[in-house]
Amino acid sequence: MTIHKEGYKTLTFTALGCLVFSSIFWFFIGKNDLLTQIAFGFSGFIFLVILQFFRHPTRHTVINPHHVIAPADGKVVVIERTREEEYFKDERIQISIFMSPFNVHVNRHSVSGIVKYFQYHPGKFLVAWHPKSSTENERTTMVVENTLGTPVLMRQIAGALAKRIKWYVKNGDRAIQGNEYGFIKFGSRVDIFLPLDAEVKVKMNDTPIGGETIIAVLK
Repeated sequence: MTIHKEGYKTLTFTALGCLVFSSIFWFFIGKNDLLTQIAFGFSGFIFLVILQFFRHPTRHTVINPHHVIAPADGKVVVIERTREEEYFKDERIQISIFMSPFNVHVNRHSVSGIVKYFQYHPGKFLVAWHPKSSTENERTTMVVENTLGTPVLMRQIAGALAKRIKWYVKNGDRAIQGNEYGFIKFGSRVDIFLPLDAEVKVKMNDTPIGGETIIAVLK
């Protein structure tokens, strides 16, 4: 378990803020006062909450060209047949995974292959489970054509709190199943769009593990 690089600056400012907050109580109320002890306890709690958000656990991916691996930790909130308008412009199976502030927020490649399309879209910050968040929120869209020649679309979506989408890919890059391709801060969602003949292996409210759980099988 390590700390993600995106957390270094946030954790530094959080630690300084907690230190200043606690020091005010220490100097003006007294180190042995109950309020000072509560202030130190509260500061420690806040720092630990932020720290756990940026954890970056090691995941072990079994690479298989037929498997679609969960791109993130979280809860499955959408499994439906829908029309994807940005790239495919036809009907696909959509699987959406919602990441709460307590989930690991590393985003991983669901399939191995070549990045055929990547686009960043500025937008709104609706709550991540809102039906329109997939098309109106700040987001990125990436299409990876796997080694079988099957394109899979993954979309990072910012939520009401998640206003920092990070990505580490561009068109033409080689994607390796299970490897990190991005990060979203403080609550968000990832959508995956699959061919209609894909066999879905998860159900609503399941809690897949990013980089390990098989969420679908491609024909």
